[in-house]
Amino acid sequence: MTDPSDASDVSDASDDNWLLDEDDESGGAAGTAPIDQRLWRVLIVDDDVDVHAVTRLALRNVAFKGRELELFSAYSGAEGFRILRDTPDIALVLLDVVMETDDAGLILARRIREELNNQIVRVVLRTGQPGQAPEQRVIIEYDINDYKAKTELTTQKLFTTVISALRAYESLMMLERSRIGLGKILAGATNLYQIHSLREFASGVLNQVSAILDVGADGVLCVMSAVTGGPTVVAATGHYTALADSEALPPDHPLMPAIAKAFREKQSQFEHPVNVLYIHTQEERQLCISVTPPWPLAPIQRDLLEVFCERIAAAFDNLYMFGQLRRAQEATVVALADLAEFRDHGTGGHVRRVQDLSSRIAQRMKQRAVDDPGLTPQLLEMIGLASILHDVGKVSTPDQVLLKPAAHTPEERRVMQTHAQIGRAILERAASMVDGVSYLTYGAQIAGAHHEHFDGGGYPEGLAGRAIPLAARIVAVVDVFDALLHRRPYKEPWPYPDVVSYIAERSGTQFDPEVVAALLEIIESSPPMLVDAEDD
Repeated sequence: MTDPSDASDVSDASDDNWLLDEDDESGGAAGTAPIDQRLWRVLIVDDDVDVHAVTRLALRNVAFKGRELELFSAYSGAEGFRILRDTPDIALVLLDVVMETDDAGLILARRIREELNNQIVRVVLRTGQPGQAPEQRVIIEYDINDYKAKTELTTQKLFTTVISALRAYESLMMLERSRIGLGKILAGATNLYQIHSLREFASGVLNQVSAILDVGADGVLCVMSAVTGGPTVVAATGHYTALADSEALPPDHPLMPAIAKAFREKQSQFEHPVNVLYIHTQEERQLCISVTPPWPLAPIQRDLLEVFCERIAAAFDNLYMFGQLRRAQEATVVALADLAEFRDHGTGGHVRRVQDLSSRIAQRMKQRAVDDPGLTPQLLEMIGLASILHDVGKVSTPDQVLLKPAAHTPEERRVMQTHAQIGRAILERAASMVDGVSYLTYGAQIAGAHHEHFDGGGYPEGLAGRAIPLAARIVAVVDVFDALLHRRPYKEPWPYPDVVSYIAERSGTQFDPEVVAALLEIIESSPPMLVDAEDD
């Protein structure tokens, strides 16, 4: 609120003075404690130093909705443009018309809208020479929000002009933030539909909530209701990160009362500093997201978050159904592998080890930035499970060949080698029934080519180099590495150093050098556990 006593030297001036003090007891706009620490930014653009001084004096105690003013000064149109360009969130420009040129203020008004593309800042023209820029023409031709002659601006009228402009600016900013927030909701919800992991999904939700609120990632926690026990922690950020490794939210945690209340009442809780968003899906799953921003949430932020919760409820159900389908697919793959293992009792744990090590090698190749077109996100995701099917073709191999405890004759070896082509044919037929790339696609590649050699000396087709699918090149190394380490009906396990030497010596001939390099890095830092048994 403007204090009349502080402008007594101005109020004693004649009525022609542009800023006169009135004794109206309208009261100021100072309010309670500020919602946040940001001030209303007001730019004074005028070539008269005295105008700056008097304006600052008149506005020094003005506040609106608990936020005081931060005043900037520019003494030419060019300087005003630079400040507007480099200073964000200026709410109001008090703009003189005649400065370095007769139309400097008008030029700046146009540049604000057209060059800076700033349609939100409020522009109030103040002129001491109304004839120089007639009000009617200026209002029509320029995108300004008010036009005042300096002679008519008393302290009270300046106060009214500033508060009216700030109120309009606030409304426009709310609309703009709503537009941006809704855009983030639409984009964020769309991205969430592409995530296939519950924890990734929850982390994505937390990031989107932070973006909607325009706050940092600190203080965001996502929990899911459990049938028994306390809420299950799904994801956490900031100073709650340590909770991400907890299966349940501790009963004595400071957030527990608000989260428990949200689950109990089945609605969001907005009680600063703890805000809990409640999400209830059509499949009867319940989530809560706790947010602790540094200031109370504005109504528009609450509304945006409620809209977002409605959107992600459907995305969460979609994720759950995708997970169910994926688990069913994985179960089918495991069943096929178990069918092959049922007859080949010496490979019970082999396929599981191949699954683990194949995934690790693919990830290590990605970390090493290997330039291979086959190293795709789909391969990284699917190669482990697909590798289980590498010997599925053995279902067609006669027992007397498959289970023979001695070396095969040339004819038996030819029979044994047919499992690669048979396995590929079985899996290709199955893969053709599924759109896009699936585990079966990579399974067919692996089954048909994991006995090919990098130099072209393998079977069944004598492929060489990158003509061999990457998934098959990876499993080719892992299959031999694990088979040599463990007992088979026809052989004893090899000593670990001999196995490593065997693999390394065949890099570039039997095996892809990049795959071998990745394997050697992995086993150097994490050697495999060896067991003195036929298999585990």
